[in-house]
Amino acid sequence: MNENQINALVKRVLDSLDADNAATCGSPADGMAKVAVLTKPGCIELRDVAIPPLGDDDILVKVEGAGICGTDVHEWRGDPFGMCPVILGHEGTGEIIAMGKNVKRDTNGRPLKIGDKVVTSGITCGECHVCRMHPAYSNLCDTQSVFGLFPMDPNNPLNGWFASHLLIRGRGATYFEVNDLNLNQRMLLEAAAVCVHALGRAQKTGLLNFNAKVVVMGCGPIGLLMCAVLRAAGINHIIAIDGTEKRLQMAKRLGVKTTINFKEIPTLSDRVSLVKELSDGQGADFAFQCTGAPAAAASIYEYIRRGGGLCEMGFFVNNGEYDINPHFAMCNKEITLVGSWGYPAEDYPTTIAFLRQCREMNIPIEELITHTFPLDRLDEGMRVNVSQEGIKICYLAQ
Repeated sequence: MNENQINALVKRVLDSLDADNAATCGSPADGMAKVAVLTKPGCIELRDVAIPPLGDDDILVKVEGAGICGTDVHEWRGDPFGMCPVILGHEGTGEIIAMGKNVKRDTNGRPLKIGDKVVTSGITCGECHVCRMHPAYSNLCDTQSVFGLFPMDPNNPLNGWFASHLLIRGRGATYFEVNDLNLNQRMLLEAAAVCVHALGRAQKTGLLNFNAKVVVMGCGPIGLLMCAVLRAAGINHIIAIDGTEKRLQMAKRLGVKTTINFKEIPTLSDRVSLVKELSDGQGADFAFQCTGAPAAAASIYEYIRRGGGLCEMGFFVNNGEYDINPHFAMCNKEITLVGSWGYPAEDYPTTIAFLRQCREMNIPIEELITHTFPLDRLDEGMRVNVSQEGIKICYLAQ
């Protein structure tokens, strides 16, 4: 037997071992999984589904948990995206229990193996103008999506994180090994990526520095994570505005210097005066609008100084319109305005570094998770989210 024949034989043996490993390692004995299906607004049903066969480029993940996003709640309340029936959940994480023979590394180039912890990012088409000409802006792909935000697929009923298992089909999917992060950090990673991307958009204006006075309007999970991202990036004077004292207290724990409760200071002019007092009489250098409320989006310009900047990140779904006078709100002040839309997969390594930085700086972002629910109580979890009883609500696998 010559050298070429020996090499070919070794390759066949290794491929056979890879195939056996992909088919058997950690797979459920009965080949079944549980999924939480949103069948219509306000109604989630628990179903048993067969786990599809794995392809050579696929990964089967045993789900450990997933955050409930505001987008999930919007879909649960009224199906604005027209996706029902759908398995929601795009802020998830879990452990690889089976993988196809072609899967060797994650999107960041790190080796992958059975037992690794992973998170997923965006799925792009690879064919639209943005994908072809501007790949660094993959979040603007014409058909960009994430697991948990597209309708059920008969060829893959495990395409959302609100399930016992997630099946990652290889083509277009992005995923990252995150073994050094604990479960709470991993469940917050996707939402944190939204804020890391917004920070990047804001930094391009040149208005953020160690001396900047920054307003964050809205202290829901995204607003609070935005505060943490700013603090980790060295912004020392953050002014958080919200109407829930519990959330404002959490903002303080995350490093916010000043909080304003709009229920205690009900007039806009008084709140604007307070922000000016805190910023040498000028107004904020920059502001992040995180509420999704048109009235808040209209008023935030008042807090910003002439020559300042604004990042609008609160309208991921259509929450309505608002009126401003462009002369006073934008032109006379020469406001630099940027929008922020989700994140590209390229932001994930930076977001993972942000989560590590929180550990180094003792920024307690894990305390954002106030409630967890098992799969069969997700309707309850949605209702708790809507009522704003807690801060970050998560599905936790049992």
